[in-house]
Amino acid sequence: MIEILKSIIEKYESREQKIHHFRESLQILILKIIYDCGFFRDLSFVGGTALRILYDLRRFSEDLDFSLTQKKVFDFTEFSQSLQRRLRQYGLIVEVKEKTEANVKNLIIRFPEILYSLGLSPLKGQKALIKVEVDINPPSGWRNEISLVNKIWLFSVTHFDLASLFATKIHACFFRKYVKGRDFYDLIWYFSKKVIPNFKLLNNGITQTEGKNLNLGKENFKDFLREQIEKIDFSLVRRDVERFLVDKNEVKLLKKELILKSGTYLWQ
Repeated sequence: MIEILKSIIEKYESREQKIHHFRESLQILILKIIYDCGFFRDLSFVGGTALRILYDLRRFSEDLDFSLTQKKVFDFTEFSQSLQRRLRQYGLIVEVKEKTEANVKNLIIRFPEILYSLGLSPLKGQKALIKVEVDINPPSGWRNEISLVNKIWLFSVTHFDLASLFATKIHACFFRKYVKGRDFYDLIWYFSKKVIPNFKLLNNGITQTEGKNLNLGKENFKDFLREQIEKIDFSLVRRDVERFLVDKNEVKLLKKELILKSGTYLWQ
């Protein structure tokens, strides 16, 4: 696996680009292992990394996010042990820590020495990190699809459809406990594709986390978007997302006025 990673990152000049593509290659490997072990029977791939890998979103990502979509007991210990065993079979040294936060189970996967081996760090002790998050109680209303991934390896993943992914992104933009600039870059991407969000899933998600039913739909989404956008500090948004962008100039798109204009198809 180290040789595969070397061949991938040597194509790029800057350390930042090498790090991004190195991390993405590990993400793809983890997805392949999840496929090989059959865990996509129970899990659906979600989040910004899903947009990047499945739809070529022009920004990089850090974490792998999943929703547990089969209503049965999921053996998270087996999931963790399978990932560790398979990663080691690929010749990687791994350290894994499990953590549970409310309805989210996390695997913090650290890769000792790999950055040093690839010439990405002068420090032998510096570790690379991939976080895998599984929402074990996602709100109802999602819809699944299965797509092929042909990046390094050929395999398939089960994931939310675009409308459902969009619903989860709107929820993240305006109900996350902190501002994450990458969410708003993704929001503009959805608007550019004129995706209609899965309002059922969005409303169920808001009810689950906020304890209220906003009953959002096309008829009132304009007012909701205007009210929520006014609360956002877009200087913070731009600072957060810039380092993840393939084209740094795209950071200029992250403005309130453009976001509101881009979303007009939803209420026209």
